[in-house]
Amino acid sequence: MSQETGLLELLQASLKSTLVDIAPILLVLLFFQAIILRKKIPHLKQILFGLILVVFGLAIFIVGLQECVFPIGSRMAEQLTDPQFLANGNEEIARSFLSSTQVPPSIYFWTYLFAFMIGFSTTLAEPALIAVSIKVREISTGAVSEWGLRIAVALGVGFGVVLGVYRIVTGIPLHICMAFGYLFLIIQTIFAPKSIIPLAYDTGGVTTSTVTVPVLAALGIGLASNVPGRSPIMDGFGLIAFASLFPIIAVLAYAMIGKWLDSRNQKS
Repeated sequence: MSQETGLLELLQASLKSTLVDIAPILLVLLFFQAIILRKKIPHLKQILFGLILVVFGLAIFIVGLQECVFPIGSRMAEQLTDPQFLANGNEEIARSFLSSTQVPPSIYFWTYLFAFMIGFSTTLAEPALIAVSIKVREISTGAVSEWGLRIAVALGVGFGVVLGVYRIVTGIPLHICMAFGYLFLIIQTIFAPKSIIPLAYDTGGVTTSTVTVPVLAALGIGLASNVPGRSPIMDGFGLIAFASLFPIIAVLAYAMIGKWLDSRNQKS
């Protein structure tokens, strides 16, 4: 009974927080509609009904993340980076952990796999990416596939998170990785189809939203806390930077491959 009461209190707090968060948006819309445009709001009942659904949906969604997704992601990160699990009876690796020396990056195989899968799956579940993908499909009249875009972005995030985890394990400075990553992106932008560039750069922002950010932050901090010689403050953050950069690269690559296939089919 106490657990149900705690969930209800958490839901009430989430509802209040959601109302406070969306209040500025509503005030701006009402101000421009009533003061600037001076027109009645069309389909007012439908809009109010949709607003109620949005508020309750966001509140329930946030509670679900806090009670399920975040604890599972944090716990999985701690278990996969636990020295006892990684050593797996290997005395040499166990001694390297105890002496805080450099451990072989290859022993974090399951961590890399988990990083890719969690980055890929959380990106597919991002509401912002889903909304953008639907709009892109509608505007392009089906020329850009909704699922094609979502999978391309998810693959980019997954690959970026793996590189971010590898950076934490090996201790490579973040600014070096970002410098080379953006240098590659600039070169790729020059040769990519111009029509896809604005969309590709926008995907870097929509991927780092409600679902992805807390899970990746928990993964980075948990990993840096267990890797010898790493600091949770200095090395635990930075995964989100990779998750923002590599979706852009992935979408540009997706468009470049599609353009190459089209030109090859036309020649044949």
